[in-house]
Amino acid sequence: MRILFIGDVVGNSGLDAILTHLPKVIADWKVDFALVNGENAASTGFGITEEAYEKIITAGADVVTLGNHSWNRKEALGLIERVPRLIRPINYIDGAPGNGAAVLNAKNGKRVLVINALGRLFMEPTEDPFGRIDRELTTTSPMLGDTIHAIIVDFHCEATGEKQAAGRFCDGRASLVAGTHTHTPSADYQILRGGTAFITDVGMTGDYDSLVGMQADEPLRRFTTGIPAGRFEAATGPATMCGVAVETNDATGLALRIAPVRIGGRLEQARPSFWTAKP
Repeated sequence: MRILFIGDVVGNSGLDAILTHLPKVIADWKVDFALVNGENAASTGFGITEEAYEKIITAGADVVTLGNHSWNRKEALGLIERVPRLIRPINYIDGAPGNGAAVLNAKNGKRVLVINALGRLFMEPTEDPFGRIDRELTTTSPMLGDTIHAIIVDFHCEATGEKQAAGRFCDGRASLVAGTHTHTPSADYQILRGGTAFITDVGMTGDYDSLVGMQADEPLRRFTTGIPAGRFEAATGPATMCGVAVETNDATGLALRIAPVRIGGRLEQARPSFWTAKP
């Protein structure tokens, strides 16, 4: 199975990049399942709106995951109850709207389990992500390669070590564990010893002439003076669509290959050679 995981979409710039690039790469690379983290996809760069969600789905995403900004826009509370392809962190307190895990159909008809979780280091208080993930994997990973063809974990987290711990915790039980939230692509994409593809952070889909997707003036002022003087605003320059491409073994559901994806904008471009090399 061919899986494309795209990192945090930030504001209108990020949405424009999704609409421009995602349909083409899905078609060109024959992607079976595309996941997009959309927790910053609202025009402000915080939260998600129904309009942003629909644009991401229309561009070809099979599922949209969230993170610590899940409820920044009130409309998300109702939206997530109506659309099964919008997933919020699994370790929110019991009774939170929506679901933190779902089994969805890929474009080729195969079944994919998606789990979204929030880390706890330097983040808002939540339930234990490892316990909640383990509960899902204990039930589902024995079916990996049989009735479940891939398992993807979006681990939305600040701390590098906690994201790497999540990768090792899921190794051999998931197809892909990808870190989101810090908006900067890491270079440690790899297949772990047990066969799980992993990257500490896939990066954002947004304008990199910014501070983590925000126009630089206000956050820079706060860093240098400690005094807020305005609101954070999403940067509006050309965005880079960042993520990873993963190919799995149909028999086991575990990863065979992983490569970075960076398309458009300011960053050095990267495409998976195992899907793009000419015969």
